[in-house]
Amino acid sequence: MPSTTVDPSGVPARSAEQPPAAPGRFRSNPWLTLCAVAFGLFMVQLDASVVAIANPEIGRDLNASTADLQWVTNSYLLALAATLILGGKLGDRFGRRTFYLAGVAGFAVSSVAIGLSGSITGVIVFRALQGVFGGLLMPNTLGLLRAVFPPRKFGMAVGIWAMVSAVSTALGPIVGGLLVENVSWESVFYINLPIGVVAFVFSALVLPQSRNSTGHHRFDVPGVILLALGLLSLVFGVVKGETWGWTAAGTWGAVLAGLVLLAVFGRYETRVEHPLLPMRLFRSRALTIGAVVTALNFFVMLGAIFFIMLYLQNVRGYTPVEAGVRTLPLSLASLVASPLGAALTGRFGARFCMPLGMVLQAAACFGMLTWSTDSSYATMWPPFVALGLGVGMVLAASSDAIVGNAPVRDGGVAGGLQATTLQIGGALGTSVLVSVISAEVGSTLGGELTRAGVPAAAAAGLKEAEDAVAMGVAPVSEGMPAQLRAAVVEGSDQAFMNGLHTASVVTGLLCVVGAVLAAVGMRRSTPSE
Repeated sequence: MPSTTVDPSGVPARSAEQPPAAPGRFRSNPWLTLCAVAFGLFMVQLDASVVAIANPEIGRDLNASTADLQWVTNSYLLALAATLILGGKLGDRFGRRTFYLAGVAGFAVSSVAIGLSGSITGVIVFRALQGVFGGLLMPNTLGLLRAVFPPRKFGMAVGIWAMVSAVSTALGPIVGGLLVENVSWESVFYINLPIGVVAFVFSALVLPQSRNSTGHHRFDVPGVILLALGLLSLVFGVVKGETWGWTAAGTWGAVLAGLVLLAVFGRYETRVEHPLLPMRLFRSRALTIGAVVTALNFFVMLGAIFFIMLYLQNVRGYTPVEAGVRTLPLSLASLVASPLGAALTGRFGARFCMPLGMVLQAAACFGMLTWSTDSSYATMWPPFVALGLGVGMVLAASSDAIVGNAPVRDGGVAGGLQATTLQIGGALGTSVLVSVISAEVGSTLGGELTRAGVPAAAAAGLKEAEDAVAMGVAPVSEGMPAQLRAAVVEGSDQAFMNGLHTASVVTGLLCVVGAVLAAVGMRRSTPSE
């Protein structure tokens, strides 16, 4: 673990932090701080995964197009990506408790506004606002933990943090399915209100205030603008690559513009006295590799969960609840893996735990190559277990590598950096893998349809429905003869499986790359105060 000295009472070194302004006996307890931030983290992570279940019903109820539904997700991702590091910096500078509470309250209120909006435009706008408040909340969860836990206990705290994150994400499909089927799509947003109220009241009672004691200086407004524009452009190019095409000028223009702006931001940050994101953080090899592996981890997790749910619901015909129940091994494995990963990281270091987690994920992805349109559940649950174990272990180890190797005074910024790489990795995972599946479906659909018995002329006409097939939906209609209908379903499902297998190979190879990078590049480094 890092050698930064943090008093067990939760009072960081005076040179780096103002002592927590914590009247009351409860505000000196780090474990109560962990419980408090777990409430907010659970709310945000649960929301991120239940929305995917609600999207089809939102589309039907509000007459939304596919592009509209993409923006329900993308507006949130763009706003979140643009504000995460800023949210961490604001917490470090003006008070992590203050901005965490603001994030909790704003996230809950904007969630209710989504349900009450009554239009797809309103849903998109309030989802963006929800992303802004998520950007205030998320990084300060880790910043608060970094400020109150001593180094010897920080790893276990991060392990529990990672467990809450992984389990809430994995529970989303079950909770979302139950709410959508038995209540309404609005209820997946309304549920954030009671969670938010409990989180706000409990956090207000127990959280200490902590911030940097840096005196009076000018806030890095140019850095905020450059970083926000760079991340917005980069994530926008990524999420639109699926619809515009990855070779389209618009996609490349947005991505390159984002990279240029981020390069300018990095250069500018080395020239200001009080930067938004101190470039000195990247002198730690462990922190830098931890950020890269975090992005790979969520590329694989969110991307894999996306196409797994398509397979279970659209190809196998399970309801959202049935699909969620079948992914319970993933949730349970994550529950075990996060504290286990923290313990292994504390004992052997992130250099051991991160490669082990990535190897487990690689095994899960390659195991999905055995899946077919009629696979038994016996072929499904082992990859679910391996994926859950791998994701939980990597999340615990990479969180320790990033936040644990940052000085206490930069805890919120480091938390924002981790959350930003996490979100960019997740956005890339979903967008890139949808494109991979779509490309494979487009190249194999005609052949699979004809092999299934669809006449060549009809198969050629059905190629226009490849977007639906890439989502696991067979392009059948009520007027089709039964024999033709069965052949279309068989050919479409097989074309989707071709895409799923290709996506599995891509994610598996990326996991191998991540394992090698962590094993070769990681070494123990010591943060400075």
